[in-house]
Amino acid sequence: MGNTDSKLNFRKAVIQLTTKTQPVEATDDAFWDQFWADTATTVQDVFALLPAAEIRAVREESPSNLATLCYKAVEKLVQGAESGCPTEKEKQIVLNCTRMLSRILPYIFEDQDWRGFFWSTVPGAGRAGMDDMEDEDEGARPLAESLLLAVADLLFCPDFTVQSHKKGRPDSVEDMQSLDSCEYIWEAGVGFAQSPPLNYIHDINRTELLRLLLTCFSEAMYLPPTSDNSILNPWVTFFCSTENRHALPLFTSLLNVVCAYDPIGYGIPYNHLLFSDYREQLVEQAVQILIVTLEHEGGQPYRPPSPSSMVDQDDYDFVLKGLARLLTNPLTQTYLPNSTKKIQFHQELLVLFWKLCDFNKKFLFFVLKSSDVLDILVPILYYLNDARADQSRVGLMHISVFILLLLSGERNFGVRLNKPYSLHVPMDIPVFTGTHADLLIVVFHKIITSGHQRLQPLYDCLLTIVVNVSPYLKSLSMVAANKLLHLLEAFSTTWFLFSAPQNHHLVFFLLEAFNNIIQYQFDGNCNLVYAIIRKRNVFHQLANLPSDPTTIQKALQRKRKSPDVISRTSSQETVSMEGSRPAVPAEPGTLKASLVAMPGIDKLTEKSQVSEDGTLVAVPQTESPQTPEHSAAAGTSDTESISGRDNEDVFYTEAEMARRRLSSSSSSAISHWNPKPDWVLSWKSKLPLQTIMRLLQVLVPQVEKICIDKGLTDESEILKFLQHGTLVGLLPVPHPILIRKYQANAGTAMWFCTYMWGVIYLRNVDPPIWYDTDVRLFEIQRM
Repeated sequence: MGNTDSKLNFRKAVIQLTTKTQPVEATDDAFWDQFWADTATTVQDVFALLPAAEIRAVREESPSNLATLCYKAVEKLVQGAESGCPTEKEKQIVLNCTRMLSRILPYIFEDQDWRGFFWSTVPGAGRAGMDDMEDEDEGARPLAESLLLAVADLLFCPDFTVQSHKKGRPDSVEDMQSLDSCEYIWEAGVGFAQSPPLNYIHDINRTELLRLLLTCFSEAMYLPPTSDNSILNPWVTFFCSTENRHALPLFTSLLNVVCAYDPIGYGIPYNHLLFSDYREQLVEQAVQILIVTLEHEGGQPYRPPSPSSMVDQDDYDFVLKGLARLLTNPLTQTYLPNSTKKIQFHQELLVLFWKLCDFNKKFLFFVLKSSDVLDILVPILYYLNDARADQSRVGLMHISVFILLLLSGERNFGVRLNKPYSLHVPMDIPVFTGTHADLLIVVFHKIITSGHQRLQPLYDCLLTIVVNVSPYLKSLSMVAANKLLHLLEAFSTTWFLFSAPQNHHLVFFLLEAFNNIIQYQFDGNCNLVYAIIRKRNVFHQLANLPSDPTTIQKALQRKRKSPDVISRTSSQETVSMEGSRPAVPAEPGTLKASLVAMPGIDKLTEKSQVSEDGTLVAVPQTESPQTPEHSAAAGTSDTESISGRDNEDVFYTEAEMARRRLSSSSSSAISHWNPKPDWVLSWKSKLPLQTIMRLLQVLVPQVEKICIDKGLTDESEILKFLQHGTLVGLLPVPHPILIRKYQANAGTAMWFCTYMWGVIYLRNVDPPIWYDTDVRLFEIQRM
């Protein structure tokens, strides 16, 4: 009954607030206390009892009352932070104010005129002495700063969010001002050895405060995408500054809570269906706060106390093993269906892993130094394969590919891929026996041949990864070798090569990968050499590619008749792994957040040559040959950069890109694309075919002779011959190894910002913090 009365009283207070036309004085405590002092409303109640329309009505019609409500709620949090909330009533007031502010803040952010309100030093309403300058000289803080510092204090409040160290003396309250939060870190791990006893009330209170913190940081959602890296989120910047004495212990607490979390627990089947896991809710909020606070500033990482505070190898090991365990969790198979808990926050974990590697090179090198990197690789390949048919998960596909692109720029990653793949994660891919490199190639082939059309902009990235690792691959399986040859066969048809100005790049990437393997890893790769010999016609056709106008026009007519991306047959599909499910499109009605355009591969990477001592030397950028038609049609897809318009500093959502493709002359150039013979010749003459042609020239006659002499039809005998063959002294001089390393820029920073906030928006549905507010960073679309 009490709870019903609470809701009724709260609703009455809301109605009074929305119907009052006159400003209510800040000193009228009897009125304001109705919102937090005498109620026991949950966060879901607050969202239900304070509808969006009424918040907007107060904002438009009684702005001073909304200002006073915010000011009074912050004041209560500040008081709670100072007193340490010794009584249950004070704890309840803090939680009620936290919920109230979480509800109201998005409506402050969506209105441009209100956005600066929390950064004003004079609390808007009902404060005497507004023109008394002395008041401000006292160093009055902006409301936002007071709010953030209070929340930080409350996150280390004994008996509220952390275990009290004052044992056996219930009357004594720890002094909040002198409390050293480094002694109250929430979980053992980085920089902290003790694991405090689990207290679900503390976890719930932390989760509520972190939700408010995330809402404060979400002002970024209400600003349109921009390439101006100097525009920082003031909430994040202040919270992570030295002004916040809890910044480091909180960063450590969040990181430890995430990386120590074990969703399986004691492994009792169906355990998660019987008990609420309050720690999981805390972990979800913690990982979201981490990815938002680790942000870029002018192209450089803007660090809160930063991952660089992880200095010890043990710290790195703890973080890497924790992330690998959580990323692998959704892959866990059991004999009893749905008997173990599966986490839903893998996208946030991927963003966190990305940011830790991108900001802290020591951590990246630690990841690559051990074969533990494969424990990250396998779940990433699983997510890529699983999401390939689902357009609502195109962002997940991108973040996964970007992580692999970042890792592939380092030699150790390629070397690690040679480890045999013995796990049995059910994936909808052909069964094979081989290494992690084989797994990567087979999954990439599956994405290209059976993913949805909007993944085309990722083909460049996928093949760049293959090229980067190719010099280190000791022994490809026959399945993987055939997949690579099938891609070359598909990408080198005339209709595909001529139908878009960038398509020939895919052939260049594949030829480069083959050359690397032949020149640097010939001895163990008889399967690939055999596959090249079997498909030798493809290479001969490329060498003799016609460039006359008639052939070009015929190819384009074929493209119009059959606009499929590439041939999806003849890749010798085999049986998929046992227990796997096919990748499926999104359910109708699924919500997705739009993404801004992604820079093309030339902007995403910079080229480096591997010198003889193994160090990388940057290669100066050279312009690729372009005809006017070529440059006009650059940037043709909804997730690629509009290369010809980089100087505009404008970002487009995918929906806008689609509209532009149909309307603007430069984007619709693809449909009016008219390749000329000189354009074909400009790149045909640069096709790196010499090494492969020499290999065919030497080996084909030998293989044919063996077949005739011994009457061989069995390929195992031919493979045995190729295995013991050598091309030493017969091939052209080995070319230097070229690595394309991921390069951060304004375009990628903006992409990550929109993707990250889109994930956070869609994942916070109970309560729906930002639902139906005027978000401008992305569009929410229904599939």
